[in-house]
Amino acid sequence: MADKHRISFEPVDLEMEVGEDEKILDAAFRQGIHLMHGCREGQCSACKSYVLDGEIQMERYSTFACNDAEVEEGYVLLCRAHAFSDCTIELLNFDEEELLNSAPLQEIRTEVLEIVEHTHDIVGLKLKPDADYRFKAGQYADLTIPGTAEHRSFSMATTPSTTDHVEFVIKKYPGGRFSSLLEEGIAVGDTIELTGPYGTFTLKNGHVLPLVLMAGGAGMAPVLALLRHLAETGDPRRIRFYYGARTATDLFYLDEIRALGARLPDFGFVVALSESDAGADGLGVDIESGMVTAVAEAREPELHRSEVYLCGPPPMVDAALELAARQGVPGDQVFYDKFTTSVPQA
Repeated sequence: MADKHRISFEPVDLEMEVGEDEKILDAAFRQGIHLMHGCREGQCSACKSYVLDGEIQMERYSTFACNDAEVEEGYVLLCRAHAFSDCTIELLNFDEEELLNSAPLQEIRTEVLEIVEHTHDIVGLKLKPDADYRFKAGQYADLTIPGTAEHRSFSMATTPSTTDHVEFVIKKYPGGRFSSLLEEGIAVGDTIELTGPYGTFTLKNGHVLPLVLMAGGAGMAPVLALLRHLAETGDPRRIRFYYGARTATDLFYLDEIRALGARLPDFGFVVALSESDAGADGLGVDIESGMVTAVAEAREPELHRSEVYLCGPPPMVDAALELAARQGVPGDQVFYDKFTTSVPQA
């Protein structure tokens, strides 16, 4: 049995136990402590922290997330870190509201209810959980690849008020272990194991700033969850949603977004098409040509006065983060999910 150690977190006066065989972030989830995190694969730096005292070693990680000089200074990625002594760790990025008030991690069985083709490379998947599943709008879950011990992470498009199913929006990649099974291999009635919830791409209680939402591709899922929740609660804030796609054939959920917008007092939806706007006439939405970040920048001169939510492929999120920095948006007003893939991309 692996040795166990105590982890003390500063400046939040919080302690927990961790085994040498488990990552510190996983141990936190197990004990109901919701540390800031993103990819959980050592690629995004959301869980980067500083070791004040103790012995910690990391599994393989990206030096873009934590470079060699930072590691020498004592910085670690908690999603890759194992403790080999009692440790004191300074959290550099944390939300006191989330730390002990997030939904607990659950492992449940689900039944496939529906698989639907939204576009040529975006699939919708609805699962029926066999137990009460608690989460917050905007979070994600791990789905186990049937017949294996591997999993893939996908954002949920549903809100907690929907108790009979959990909905995912999944991008298909050639050679993708999970997404390829949605074409042939996973069928209605099959069982899929789900672990979650994860993620901090959630609306914060009591916040009143206007919202600017930006998404691309399957990044639609958590933003749609936020919109559904905002409509359910009758949120009075100014809300603007910018969605980036290549062409009109890559668009989906337009009818529901219009319906949700009709329930919100100050909502605007703009689609940015980066390659062609052919076929966009008659869709009933505001269409502009160009990259979604350029369109949002032109339309949001007061971006620094908003809370900004970003979700999609890494290049889009990186460009949006650069935009937010240029416009002087404070770091605590920016929330993002940067989708990664297990399939090597050209």
